[in-house]
Amino acid sequence: MGRPRGFDEAEVVRSAAGLFAGRVYDGVSVDDLVTHLGVHRNSLYKTFGSKRGLYLAALRWYVEHEIGVLAASLRRVRDFEEATRLVSDAGAGLDFLLLAAAERAPVDDEVAVEVNRALDVIDEAVGTFTAVPQATAALLGVRLRAKAGADRAGASPGSSPTR
Repeated sequence: MGRPRGFDEAEVVRSAAGLFAGRVYDGVSVDDLVTHLGVHRNSLYKTFGSKRGLYLAALRWYVEHEIGVLAASLRRVRDFEEATRLVSDAGAGLDFLLLAAAERAPVDDEVAVEVNRALDVIDEAVGTFTAVPQATAALLGVRLRAKAGADRAGASPGSSPTR
């Protein structure tokens, strides 16, 4: 009989989603996951199979929970201006989707499926107050612009951000 799991799998997946939302997939090492999640490397591999397996579990959790909550809020707005404020206020809540769409979806079919599922959920919610087909793209662009502005906070016009 095997030893009982020493960690809460749902909590690990949720925490991993937060880590992946802050950095690109290739910017998160297995060592980062072990340190951040407090789970032994062998346990991670036994439970999720690989870093990619954990990433997919985290992305699925994120689409179900974070995007689901955002969509529920979007269904309650009356117009695009209110939706723009809501998305701006959502802040980092959209970052995992944006990173997954830009970095992993073009090279990983399973990630592309999850990204498209998230976009479909947002499209459906946005469709409650507008018939404009590009509305989801415009709302995601609001977050991208806000993120770019936040990353450049304190930079003078025309200067490049320091890394």
